[in-house]
Amino acid sequence: MTTEQSTQWWRDAVIYQVYPRSFADADGDGVGDLPGITARLDHLAGLGVDAVWLSPFYPSPQADAGYDVANYRDVDPLFGRLADFDALVARAHALGIRVIVDLVPNHTSDEHPWFQAALAAGPGSPERDRYCFRDEPNDWESIFGGSAWTQVEDGQWYLHLFDVRQPDLNWNNPEVRAEFVEILRFWLDRGVDGFRVDVSHGLIKTWEPSDKVDAPPPAIPDGPEPMWDQDGVHEIYRSWRKVVDSYPGERILVAEAWVDPIERMARYVRPDEMHQAFNFAYLLASWSADAIREVVDSSLAVCQAVGAPTTWVLSNHDVVRHTSRFGYADGTLPRNGIAAADPQPDEALGLRRGRAASMLMLALPGAAYVYQGEEFGLPEHSTLPDDVRQDPTWVRSGHTVVGRDGCRVPIPWAAGGPSYGFGPDSRSWLPQPPAWDRYALDRQRGVEGSTYELYRAALRLRREYALGAGTLTWWPEAGPDAVAFRNGGVVVVANLGAEPVALPAGARVLLASGDLDVDGRVPTDTAVWALV
Repeated sequence: MTTEQSTQWWRDAVIYQVYPRSFADADGDGVGDLPGITARLDHLAGLGVDAVWLSPFYPSPQADAGYDVANYRDVDPLFGRLADFDALVARAHALGIRVIVDLVPNHTSDEHPWFQAALAAGPGSPERDRYCFRDEPNDWESIFGGSAWTQVEDGQWYLHLFDVRQPDLNWNNPEVRAEFVEILRFWLDRGVDGFRVDVSHGLIKTWEPSDKVDAPPPAIPDGPEPMWDQDGVHEIYRSWRKVVDSYPGERILVAEAWVDPIERMARYVRPDEMHQAFNFAYLLASWSADAIREVVDSSLAVCQAVGAPTTWVLSNHDVVRHTSRFGYADGTLPRNGIAAADPQPDEALGLRRGRAASMLMLALPGAAYVYQGEEFGLPEHSTLPDDVRQDPTWVRSGHTVVGRDGCRVPIPWAAGGPSYGFGPDSRSWLPQPPAWDRYALDRQRGVEGSTYELYRAALRLRREYALGAGTLTWWPEAGPDAVAFRNGGVVVVANLGAEPVALPAGARVLLASGDLDVDGRVPTDTAVWALV
């Protein structure tokens, strides 16, 4: 690692995702807010994270939980005021925590002034050209279900790759590009340390004029679909990189790019583009030693080829929490929610594997992301009543896709308290399951072996032994059913097989996700860090 790289905090940072609606509620309305986050920043400092990433808090009608932005330069009253945001940044920086905010450039809310102006101005107007309007729709489908096109009163159709209330912007329009540069500057001037860019792979779309809904779709050559991962997105991010590089303090850009194969993900983190890209291939890997080794190898290789760090992530606001995802002995790997009528995960199995998976992830070289409540071992709320679901996926799919509400339930801070300490009374915008008492922070803080104390110890040791900045060398002696490697002076062994695995001779255990066998071997679904 070069001297220049050693000063780049983002290369090996641990970044904690806060979903503001569900983190902490200061005013008692049942929805988390910015003052609630600020009041809990000491928790993040004590945990040992380097930065916090905030999901959207902008003014929004909340058709998609804030990912439908009506104003990119303010705070929704639901979450507070701009002054509350400034106070959050100041407190975070005082604690040594950097602040990354979500940016949603693929689409706006239908209540954004630009879209309202487009509807009023009519076909062929400059206002309409800011969005993807056309006279005839093609056969594209929305990610949330149904057609990706909606017709307006004058007969034209607008594109929405997500909800009908999230019209896609036209990124071939110079006015759109100029506007987002100014949005970047607005938040950089307020002290943010970076941006997580939502749907990074979706800004540029290409289609044939004859591609009508009643005609067969055109043949697509090898490569990405015409609405995803087009080469033109990279020009946008090169221009943004110049903007963030003009500010002091190593501000960063992070790509949410669901692209395949993984080699295409690395294109987003070339030296003149973004700093990090989420590693969804790792997130989606099954509980299999072969699968994990393969994705670790490929991830490190493609990122090293462009001089970028690899990122590792197990959970976020869009997928089933990994402690539940790994809770199926038959290998089921649910991603789009779990309904009460579905086969339920084994909670104990999921937690045991989840703890091992977290230790494995935090020992890998590169940057790591932790989703709120993960440090408590929280499972998915897999029995959430259908009548309280709010994810637009649930509605637009005709109640066939459960959606993401189960991983977004407000997190528990205090056992037995109102809303488990989420807010000052019992309200929470999604109901919390009664079994979450045992996951509350006050039941785990200071308790040896608790998931919270496991995370604290892992983050402390990760920093002490510079694991994020290290180099991985596989240790095949552990056998085919273990993911085992050396990172500097630390040997990491995660046993995914049925039989116990021996540690190297003379190994001194630093940390383990569960109890070892009486002879010191690593039992199934357990991970160990050891010095040799």
